[in-house]
Amino acid sequence: MSRSSAAVGGLAAFAALVLLLPGPAAAATPVPAPAPTGFTISDPRIKESSGLAASRIHPGVYWTHNDSDDGPYVYAVDSATGKTVARITLSGIGTPRDVEAISLGPDGQLYVGDIGDNLNGTWDHVWIYRFPEPKVLADATVTAEQFTVKYADGPRNAEALMVHPVTGRVYIASKSEEKGGLYEGPEQLSASGTNVFRRVADLPWVTDGAFSPDGGRLTLRGYFFARTWPWTDGRPEGAGERVDAPWQGQAESVTYSADGSTLMFGSEGVNSRVVAVPVPAGPAGAAGASAPPPSGGPGSPPAAAGPTGAGAGGGGSFTKGAAVLAVGTALVMATKRLLRRRPRP
Repeated sequence: MSRSSAAVGGLAAFAALVLLLPGPAAAATPVPAPAPTGFTISDPRIKESSGLAASRIHPGVYWTHNDSDDGPYVYAVDSATGKTVARITLSGIGTPRDVEAISLGPDGQLYVGDIGDNLNGTWDHVWIYRFPEPKVLADATVTAEQFTVKYADGPRNAEALMVHPVTGRVYIASKSEEKGGLYEGPEQLSASGTNVFRRVADLPWVTDGAFSPDGGRLTLRGYFFARTWPWTDGRPEGAGERVDAPWQGQAESVTYSADGSTLMFGSEGVNSRVVAVPVPAGPAGAAGASAPPPSGGPGSPPAAAGPTGAGAGGGGSFTKGAAVLAVGTALVMATKRLLRRRPRP
């Protein structure tokens, strides 16, 4: 074999070896958490689910309660199965009259609103119960604080109680065919005195409400509507934006999922269905969706083009191709030099 043939053969073998070398692994694409989905409450004891609150320490768990005639109970329901994973009995309080709402505060405590008054102003006061969200999901009895509530403009019926997730302030939305209202509680609730709630905004007929997890929006629902308001300086701003809530015969509850990406709408009845409605992106959507959109998904910027015009995911193939191109170029140049050195006949 001539010297030139050996050189060419060696370079060809090296090029083949480069082709077989694995390129650098492409960057792993983050796998987004699955979006919250609806579920059916299967516990036969929960016949009048009248409020919902997403747990912050138990993923996929929602707290609920019956409307009335049940007792001092709160239920934790696993949305993956629809089954009750804990029933909490409240002690240290009186006999509940008409429990209508539940909300989770930034202090990690659950607030239960015994605020219903179907006789429209018969009771001159109502109650709020508060207890820490249990860290372990199991049937248990807990001692709750009891707060007496009055309205500055007189008694009224209400079904919506919302705790702001940043300030911890408690709000109640009254239920009225003529003109409902949003009522703001004191900066801190007092267990020793009466807590006076003052009207800060007019509202339509409301059966439940919830703040987005970052506190930037307030969503309220009634029997025939649902709307979301920007929350600015402690008040709902503007006329609100319509939400595509499901039709439910006894539309009683709404809450945000823990990540803020979804609104969960519930109703009364045995085997009642909780319906998940994604929060739209953009100005009308959720402030408070904690996770950014996955790479390549809606709202993601387009992948930056590399030197070969491939997207970001093609980095490995570009590196290998560049190496092969360099070897091929060297092979051609070496062959030309060797051929030029051969003696002419």
